[in-house]
Amino acid sequence: MPGLEPTPFIWFDGELVPWSDAKIHVLTHALHYGTGYFEGIRAYKCANGQSAVFRLREHMQRMVNSSKILALPCPYNVDELCKATIDTLVANKMSSAYIRPLSFVGFGSLGVYPGENPINTIIAVWNWGAYLGAEALEMGVRVRTSSFNRMHPNTHMGKAKASGNYVNSVLAKIEAVRDGYDEALMLDTNGFVSEATGENVFIVRGKTIKTTPLTSILEGINRASVITLAKDLGYEVVETQFTRDEVYCADEVFFSGTAAEVTPVREIDNRIIGQGRAGEVTKVLQKAFFEIVQGNNPKYKEWLTPYSY
Repeated sequence: MPGLEPTPFIWFDGELVPWSDAKIHVLTHALHYGTGYFEGIRAYKCANGQSAVFRLREHMQRMVNSSKILALPCPYNVDELCKATIDTLVANKMSSAYIRPLSFVGFGSLGVYPGENPINTIIAVWNWGAYLGAEALEMGVRVRTSSFNRMHPNTHMGKAKASGNYVNSVLAKIEAVRDGYDEALMLDTNGFVSEATGENVFIVRGKTIKTTPLTSILEGINRASVITLAKDLGYEVVETQFTRDEVYCADEVFFSGTAAEVTPVREIDNRIIGQGRAGEVTKVLQKAFFEIVQGNNPKYKEWLTPYSY
């Protein structure tokens, strides 16, 4: 993964500050205990010359929901976070971008209890291409089943996109990459397929698309988009538990996520999936997804927040 290219500004607690000035103290509570929550959002350059953020409001609503789950109140409401995002994109003259809002418990006391520490909020934007590699969108990625389980709902609440939750993903990702794979498939504590380290999982068997129900997974916004899109295109979509041996027998497997978009899986645990590249259903959904985010399908225009500079 290449290093981030700095942009001129980061939005920090209501102000646009130079990238190099967006700093925190080394004793910041979130740095020690993972007490933060965040979102990953994308802005796309559209065919009409404008740009648009994909499902901005839904992402910011999920961020506010994360704050409620963690009992760490977000200092800004959904409207304020949406406006700040557009302001940051415009200030940085970004026609397309990856967007990272983050709220975290700041400097103050350093016990586990966050006490009266302030909650700081930032929004950063940068250029970021295909998360798992441009060639992955066509050829697919190699995946291994992780030795680490997805967390039980009563240990870390998975509906919060919480910073500390992602240590689980980091462990699985390191294991997969060191073993020569691109990504990890994670099972829940009952042995059913949960999700990948930062993506939701779909399998295709015959004319049916299956995906994990909202039990052990983050409520993915791109996941919801793919489900809606697939149903509108005439596919049957079933939210149900399934095991990894069913994944091995699938005609197609693909991931969805803001970073991953719609990425096919060509191999899992040294088993070739389908033809070993993007399958026909995956290609149809990819094409339809990119038409939407580039502003070429007016049916879904409510999913786009346009802006220009």
